Amino acid sequence: MERNNKYRALWNVMKREFRRLVSRPLYLFCMVVAPLFCYIFFTTLMDSGLPTDMPVGVVDQDMSTTSRQLARNLDAFEQTAIIARYPTISEARTAMQRGEIYGFYYIPQGTSANIQSGRQPKLSFYTNNTLLIAGSLLFKDMKMMSELTAGAAARASLYAKGATEDQAMAFLQPIVIDAHPLNNPWLNYSVYLCNTFAPGILMLLIFMITVYSIGVEIKDRTAHEWLRMGNHSIWISLGGKLLPHTAVFFLMGILYNVYLYGYLHFPCNSGILPMLLATLCLVLASQGMGVLMIGTLPTLRLGLSFASLWGVLSFSMCGLSFPAMGMHPVLQALANLFPLRHYFLIYVDQALNGYPMIYSWINYVALLIFMMLPFLVARRLKEALIYYKYMP
Repeated sequence: MERNNKYRALWNVMKREFRRLVSRPLYLFCMVVAPLFCYIFFTTLMDSGLPTDMPVGVVDQDMSTTSRQLARNLDAFEQTAIIARYPTISEARTAMQRGEIYGFYYIPQGTSANIQSGRQPKLSFYTNNTLLIAGSLLFKDMKMMSELTAGAAARASLYAKGATEDQAMAFLQPIVIDAHPLNNPWLNYSVYLCNTFAPGILMLLIFMITVYSIGVEIKDRTAHEWLRMGNHSIWISLGGKLLPHTAVFFLMGILYNVYLYGYLHFPCNSGILPMLLATLCLVLASQGMGVLMIGTLPTLRLGLSFASLWGVLSFSMCGLSFPAMGMHPVLQALANLFPLRHYFLIYVDQALNGYPMIYSWINYVALLIFMMLPFLVARRLKEALIYYKYMP
């Protein structure tokens, strides 16, 4: 009989929470509209995989057939688009400082004559590494163009001396590199970034909604009604409140998995089921972390500040933007305090590398520990629900 009362109380709290979800547009926006918008925004933003046709300039003071051919070859690279030619370095630098171009290629006077006479011409290129991706990609293209030009000049000289093509190529490239990028052979930034941005945005929204849904009970002074409906049990009350959230957020997680791996055909070498399990673990771990946040700081504004700060830091600490192994040892240890870090490692192991799930057991255990965090603050949270009076 007592067990039936607990189930009835849980069901009553769940029905109450469903009514709250549909009665406030904020929940619909944060739980459905915002995730959908972010999924579509990030995948369409990087639909080409890499940025293409980034604007650069050319300072051609040689004005020869060779320099014009060099500029045309550089413009043929996919990431590079020559949009302007400048008479001096000063004008090109000014254009780069104004943000009109990301870099420029400098061909000094006498380049063609120096090549023909066997002297060593110097080609220079300047890139704006304030924008890291644009600067690094253009640096790679310009450096490759310079190396190809040097190789072509050396090959022409060897041919003039009577060397055969095989002899010339053996001298110019004694070691041939056969590169095979693993798991993401297209070098597609979208494959690498969107698989972490999507769950990261979802995790951030779970933090915010979990903190808000509990904090607003304190703010609106409805916490007593909530607890009474849950038989004055913090666990029944929390379970009835968070289970509807779990269902909605997990459905949104299923949606981005189907979208990324089914529709966009991103690599998923171990199948979609392990990724769905990892998504469910991330949702539950994020809710556990959200309860810890509002339990530690049981005021709405402080709890939301904590949630937003921890959620934003997750993108830096998970190892997505900067590899964790390159961080300071203290930061490497702190990275384990973010659920997204463990989801990211599971994604790398399961989707990219195709390892068995047992290979990632440490990360699954870590997410399980995050799910258990409410046990640390349950008593404090209940006291806050009963005794705390919100001061506007």
